[in-house]
Amino acid sequence: MLLVVVWIVVAVLAVVVLGGIGYGVLGAAGRLRREIQGAERDLRPVLTEIQATLDAVERSRERAPEPR
Repeated sequence: MLLVVVWIVVAVLAVVVLGGIGYGVLGAAGRLRREIQGAERDLRPVLTEIQATLDAVERSRERAPEPR
């Protein structure tokens, strides 16, 4: 009888530990998702400016004669 109680306690503890780990992993994934969204929001103007600069460089190269 005591062995059954011990196994039940071990199973309950395993479920609690795995639940805690799962909760922590899901929380970390949510925080990572928010950080990535914030970084995208912060970097979007910079990326747009870089793209505009690259487009301007490409246009200037198309207009300039090629060196021989």
